[in-house]
Parts: sequence; structure tokens; C-alpha cells
Amino acid sequence: MKIEIKISKKPVEYEKAVNLLEKRVLKMLESKKVRELIWILEHPSIYTGGVSSSNNEILDKSINVLKTNRGGKITYHGPGQIIFYIVINLNRRKKDIRWFLNIIEKSIIETLKEYGVNSKNDKKNIGIWVKHKNKLKKVAAIGLKIKRWIVYHGFSLNLSTDMRKYEKIIPCGIRDKGIINLVDLKKNNFSKLKNKLVKNFIKNLNY
Repeated sequence: MKIEIKISKKPVEYEKAVNLLEKRVLKMLESKKVRELIWILEHPSIYTGGVSSSNNEILDKSINVLKTNRGGKITYHGPGQIIFYIVINLNRRKKDIRWFLNIIEKSIIETLKEYGVNSKNDKKNIGIWVKHKNKLKKVAAIGLKIKRWIVYHGFSLNLSTDMRKYEKIIPCGIRDKGIINLVDLKKNNFSKLKNKLVKNFIKNLNY
């Protein structure tokens, strides 16, 4: 059964998107005929906190942070950031969340390499990192949720988002490292980036 692939052209509200993901999970639990999903989109500006987030990660107390059930801490979503959501049934594949996380990491790293950007994962600090001006900076954040071996949520990749938004929080709870956009690393044409991410993810998932 082929994975359904959706690429939204208009921004999608965060809560609406997550609601649709959760409905898809429930349907998948009820029926083997429900297809897995890859959904790429952008969100309007929003701060979200994962299950391990805390208020001391909020530097600007005037902002609102939406509590979510995904893994991870506080982060920002907004225009210029690629959101790569998934609903993947590990009951049909391999019941191993570490294996699945490695697939996501590998897919991002391989895609960025196609654009001449060298990146790596970090076992201590989840996400994908690049070295810029002798400092490690995060270019992609990963946050997953699993329900009866159906994994959903996914990752965000900073393409050209407003870096000033991150000054209001401690992104992902990490104080000593920075955040960066792809366009600040390479002056490339990233018009095919979304399709390349999908291609590499499916290739690695089915390897």
C-alpha cells in the first residue's frame, strides 16, 4: 500500500494539522486499509512545547506557548520553515523507534548533502546539526509521538524562517548552541527540497 503524500501550498494552523494527524492515527488503528501519510506544510507563527518542556525555557514571558503531546521541548514554527509530518505504522514495518528515528535523521542528512551542506545527528541533543563559524547550530528539529506503534508528528527544517523568533525561547532546551537557516549556509535554489526529502525518506523507510 503506497504512502499518501500531501504538500500544502497554503499555511496550515498548527492545531488543525495535529488534529488531522491524530484522526488519521485512530483510523489506522481501526482499519488496515488506511494509508500511511507524509504531509509537508508550513505553519503560521506559533510556539509549541513538547511533553518535556518547562516554563524556564520561555525567555519572553509575553509569548504564548501551546502545550502539545509530541516529544521534546519548546520550539518555534513559522513561515520559511518546512514541516514534514508523518503517520507511519510500525506494526507493518519494524517495532523499533530508534530504527525509525535513524531513518528520519539519515533522510535529512542525505538531502542536505545533495545541496552541499554537511550535517550530522547528535545522540545527546536530538535533531540535525551543522557547523557554522566554529559553532554547532541546529537546522532541523525532530519531535515524535507514538501510539500503539503508530508514529506521528515528524520534523521541522529551517529554510528561511525569522531567526529573531528563537531569541524569545531556549530552543529545544539547549542553551549553548544556535539555530540556523539553510539559506544562510548555501545560496542554492531549494525549490525541489521538499520532493528530495520525500524521496530520501521513502527510500530509507523501505530499504
